[in-house]
Amino acid sequence: MLQTSPIPEYLRPFIATQNADLYSAMDHAAWRFILKISRTFFKGAAHQKYLDGLAETGISPERIPLIEDMDRCLSRFGWRAVAVNGFIPPAVFMEFQSLGILPIACEMRTLDHLAYTPAPDIVHEAAGHAPIIADPEYASYLRQYGEVSRKAIFSSEDYDLFEAIRTLSIVKEDPASSPEQIERAEKDLEKASNAISYISEAAELARMNWWTVEYGLIGSVEDPKIYGAGLLSSVGESYHCLSPHVIKHPLTLECIKASYDITRPQPQLFVTESFQKLTDLVLEYAETMAFKRGGEQAVAKALQAKSVTTVVLDTGLQVSGVLTEAPFKDSALQFFKFSGPVQLSYQDHELPDQGPENHAQGFSSPLGLLRNGQKLSALSDEEIHALNGKLSYESGYDLQGTLRSITRQDGKLLLLTFEKCTVTHHGKMVYDPAWGRFDLAVGEQAVSVFGGAADRRVYLEKTGGLKPLRLTPKTN
Repeated sequence: MLQTSPIPEYLRPFIATQNADLYSAMDHAAWRFILKISRTFFKGAAHQKYLDGLAETGISPERIPLIEDMDRCLSRFGWRAVAVNGFIPPAVFMEFQSLGILPIACEMRTLDHLAYTPAPDIVHEAAGHAPIIADPEYASYLRQYGEVSRKAIFSSEDYDLFEAIRTLSIVKEDPASSPEQIERAEKDLEKASNAISYISEAAELARMNWWTVEYGLIGSVEDPKIYGAGLLSSVGESYHCLSPHVIKHPLTLECIKASYDITRPQPQLFVTESFQKLTDLVLEYAETMAFKRGGEQAVAKALQAKSVTTVVLDTGLQVSGVLTEAPFKDSALQFFKFSGPVQLSYQDHELPDQGPENHAQGFSSPLGLLRNGQKLSALSDEEIHALNGKLSYESGYDLQGTLRSITRQDGKLLLLTFEKCTVTHHGKMVYDPAWGRFDLAVGEQAVSVFGGAADRRVYLEKTGGLKPLRLTPKTN
């Protein structure tokens, strides 16, 4: 049995309790019907792992599976399964996936939506996603994709769009929803969709996920087999997708340029040669991302996102918050400013007294070389004390204050903390002594930028972060 990852505390609020007693006889009958036609059709249309994978991951065609049983079965492949209620935020889903944990929605689709439901349900999550995880190359891709995706930068627009999609899917699946409620949710989704001004890293990876994990085909363009969970949980769309009317493209990184509509059958699909090709593809994309590239382009992505991101300096200091200012000159980062709450970390662990509660209103700091060409990061404690609380930067920033502490980790200078501190830029006030202590970030370059906070557990616990949506599992 392969080793599985423990579930981090900050993900536990998104875990639900599957109450098997809430599934009615009609629910189980619907499950049997779906699995019967699925097994018959996918015997020839799906990847060879599908039928064996159902049994190997604890999925019976006779009744809705218990997620705890699936968890035990998946552990043989180094994976776990947890119950969740419907839609969870994409960032949370990626966290689970990067740890080798499959989130499974507890809800069972209604009789009106046996062929397809826009909302996550146990047919899609269990019978769609789980069977192919039994293939080691595919399971490896899912984990690699999750690890890359958790570094992706989400835009504030992405979060708004997610909420609109989640609301519409829930409203459409709920039999009690009125036509007015559905129309309002559709208009909200249209508004959020129209507000998208650019395609973020997270959105591009979502497209990759859609064309692989959800709607992926494998083999040859002439005779592809199905492995995507969105297709494996919908025989109707699977039958349609294999027809000549649906264009088949060889899978390349160009798939991230192809948008999709979750409410309609897909007019095109992408065919991968093998599951190993999927891993190669996501690693190829990772090389273009801000967390790998660093520098001015990476910082520009964080500024554009207007969401919580982390800027990593060459000293190892990680600053997490919503980046609002970051001027460069000759490819050198001179200063940065974040709106709060802000967290300062090292190696993904929050530094003492440097959490969101300490920087609730934000954080800013000059960066770069000192005016004499020296690297502040290279100075010893004695040399720092010899400066007598006065620092002048090449960029025109000047600092004067009373040095209170020096923060080092693994011998690296990360922070200088001052009291009664004044910071100016060409004579203009940047930091007033009345604002309290001033923590000066030490670094010359932004070597990496990634989405979310560095110490995510602590940041989310202290800020409230992402909230789960509590639903009651549906029955017919």
